[in-house]
Amino acid sequence: MHDRLAIMLDRLEGASADDRGVFAALISETRVISAGQVLVEEGSRPQVSMILLEGFVGRVSILSEGGRQISGLHVPADFVDLHSLLLKKMDHSLVALTNVAVAAVSHADLRRVCETRPRLMRALWRETLVDGAIHREWLSALGRRLAAERLALLFCEIYVRLNAVGLADNYRFDLPLTQSDVADMVGITPVHVNRSLKALRQQGVVEWRGGTAIINDWRNLARFAQFDPTYLEARLTADQV
Repeated sequence: MHDRLAIMLDRLEGASADDRGVFAALISETRVISAGQVLVEEGSRPQVSMILLEGFVGRVSILSEGGRQISGLHVPADFVDLHSLLLKKMDHSLVALTNVAVAAVSHADLRRVCETRPRLMRALWRETLVDGAIHREWLSALGRRLAAERLALLFCEIYVRLNAVGLADNYRFDLPLTQSDVADMVGITPVHVNRSLKALRQQGVVEWRGGTAIINDWRNLARFAQFDPTYLEARLTADQV
């Protein structure tokens, strides 16, 4: 079993070992998808939901004039489109921001186990609630934080989420995104991202070069970002909160 799939199963709080075993058996296939490819297209009616095993996936909306907004970022061990199980059609796209690997579970199988295993259903529901909490934090940041604060918050969040799944260590992690990707997450231009990065670097709190982010001063970065990990608590172990 892939390490990130095992982590995702372990955090299904309230589900029994038998529930987790049944769920693991539902994995119908794994796929490798290149950066820039669309996993799920806006307006489509997916028949499977996917667990991200490797890479980064964005929730993307394309505006009428062609502009792009990334309203969510998925990291390994995330269920990227569990919500599609109950939607008639997708109201946004899921795009591979890097090369990714995913595991797929059919909606028919998900419906069946949710009907017969209520603890597993509640655990999966909880996953969607965490997605909602992250979305609310991003919305609050877009509305009330300055550009550099939004960027600082993003670094804090990504570090905590990656650390929880074993992909960050000693305040260092791989972040092979583009400045355009980050700009579309925090609602500013790539030029403004570059300026904000410079400001954070001059403060000595974080730097991002060559696809690697290094947090040099966690306490002051988190303070500047007004970062409180409570909204991520359901995806963290007790010692990570």
